[in-house]
Amino acid sequence: MESIEEIVLRYSARGMTHLTSQLPLDFCMNAAREILSWAQGSVLLLTGFDVGGVPETDGPTGTYVMARALADLGYAPIVVSEPATCAFFSAMGIETQEVLPGDAPGYFDELLDVLAPVGIISIERCGRNCHGKYCNMRGKDISACTSPLDELVLRATRTAIPTVGVGDGGNEIGMGNVSQLISEKLSLDPCSVTVDCLVVATVSNWGAYGIVHAMGKCAGKPLLPAFDQVKRFYQFIVDRGSVDGTTGKRQVTVDGFSMDVERSIVEALHRV
Repeated sequence: MESIEEIVLRYSARGMTHLTSQLPLDFCMNAAREILSWAQGSVLLLTGFDVGGVPETDGPTGTYVMARALADLGYAPIVVSEPATCAFFSAMGIETQEVLPGDAPGYFDELLDVLAPVGIISIERCGRNCHGKYCNMRGKDISACTSPLDELVLRATRTAIPTVGVGDGGNEIGMGNVSQLISEKLSLDPCSVTVDCLVVATVSNWGAYGIVHAMGKCAGKPLLPAFDQVKRFYQFIVDRGSVDGTTGKRQVTVDGFSMDVERSIVEALHRV
């Protein structure tokens, strides 16, 4: 039987399997244990990746699954993102904190003081590269429409707040952990921001599902929702403007993968 990590890396075509050589074999379980070690309190969830002025479908769905799991375990999840992404979660009754691309770095010190998180989890969130730019997988600079949420992670590192990052391409927060390998193997300028625990996946949502399922195994209770619940959230955000990050189309797919593939990933995780 496949492991959780093998399932979330199915269909990998972006070189994420190259990066596993510098990660624990059980990197999803490793992240789950880290999260479950945190004292109960607020957990900041960073997500939302701009595609032509709207959020993509990868990131918010995994964040929704993570937020549900954290709440079930007694934590207080707070989604931090631009207004368009926050709207998805506030409509579901999940607490949010809006940020804007023009927010100054000092603003994030204030946020940390006010929100006082016990940990930060980033799921498919663009981070700055070594040139200080936020770029998509095509190398296009999207800094003008990307809030510098990685400031929260940088400040968390300096103040001993634990961090987890989930990515699927090399430009996401946390990929600084394996930046040299990304530069050698993937020929792109990787995100330079590091985290305490990095999870890689073919689709970042799948990486989040893997962590949540591992959290459930550790906690002795099912935390990963059924596929139908996952699909309903995809439909919910697409109806409100979200697009597939690969195709750019407003459709219920993720990174070009159909919901049949999504179902196969969720159901395979349930069988582990």
